[in-house]
Amino acid sequence: MASVTLRGIRKDFGRTQVIKGIDLAIEDKEFVVFVGPSGCGKSTLLRLIAGLEDATAGDILIGGRTVNTVAPKDRNIAMVFQNYALYPPMTVARNLGFGLRAARLPAAEIDRRVNEAAAMLGLETLLARRPGELSGGQRQRVAMGRALVRDPQVFLFDEPLSNLDAQLRNQVRTEIKKLHQQIRTTAIYVTHDQVEAMTLADRIVLLRDGRIEQVGTPTDLFERPANRFVAGFIGSPAMNFFPARLDGAEIVLPWMRLPCPPFATAPTDGRITLGIRPEDFLAGTDTHAVPEACRFEAQVGVVEPMGSESLLVINAAGTDIQVRLIGRAFPQTGSTLGFAVNPAELHVFDAATGNTLRR
Repeated sequence: MASVTLRGIRKDFGRTQVIKGIDLAIEDKEFVVFVGPSGCGKSTLLRLIAGLEDATAGDILIGGRTVNTVAPKDRNIAMVFQNYALYPPMTVARNLGFGLRAARLPAAEIDRRVNEAAAMLGLETLLARRPGELSGGQRQRVAMGRALVRDPQVFLFDEPLSNLDAQLRNQVRTEIKKLHQQIRTTAIYVTHDQVEAMTLADRIVLLRDGRIEQVGTPTDLFERPANRFVAGFIGSPAMNFFPARLDGAEIVLPWMRLPCPPFATAPTDGRITLGIRPEDFLAGTDTHAVPEACRFEAQVGVVEPMGSESLLVINAAGTDIQVRLIGRAFPQTGSTLGFAVNPAELHVFDAATGNTLRR
């Protein structure tokens, strides 16, 4: 088990700066997820930790030891790739034990570790099969098992679920979380999927353009985003954003004037961006729970029933708004309905900088 520390990490490919000075401390036994849009540098950062790329500047420490010049095989880490990286001619058992045989461990020790990993991942009945005889989810479990048998200080996961269909992704994601709860080894996981990040992470590191935008628990990033980018990236469906202005103690929108929540500083020109998550709207009789000033009428344009909830697109004074309603009953397309904003859940951003003013 080990902590991982990044100090002033930069990575350049020729004249292109991909990682632009990252400082991060990951605690022993912590499950940290790197997430962000394509091209943000998350996979490059993982490869730097693994030793598959050399940092242009800065230091990488694993367990307090600087590993910048240490070969990947000597860093005591194990990596799970998105393409499984299994050996087709070998059985599951031999794939699981490949790294241990290369390290020349005794045969009895190899068998013990392979059998333990197989039992933990439900692979006992598959040990004699080859990768071509396995489903995608089974192959990913074998890839995790091959990392597990090495008993590494740090697990690295590089988008391990991206090749799986939606149902398998949910299943294997649960298995990864259970595995971490069992072995309590430091884990760093890369994904572009914010749902994976929210469900797996102890802490999320949200990256954009080679820099860290925010580090925190899933709740921190969801409820207290540092800026508009974080607020828009975390949450599904995404947060609604509306250009607005401050007028004394009110926030002025085209279709309503909301009581202005308190915040420490306000832009001098009064221009703000108001953020409201789809689930923070109320509809019908539920609107009576909030002040009248927070209520408005809108026409229902699109209804997407999803069983226990519905996603709506409504229109108020020419503005489209995404709304999520809990429950099996849903309004009809084209109907006009009363809606309301929960004033306790407003997010306010500086229109010029995008930084959070309140939440």
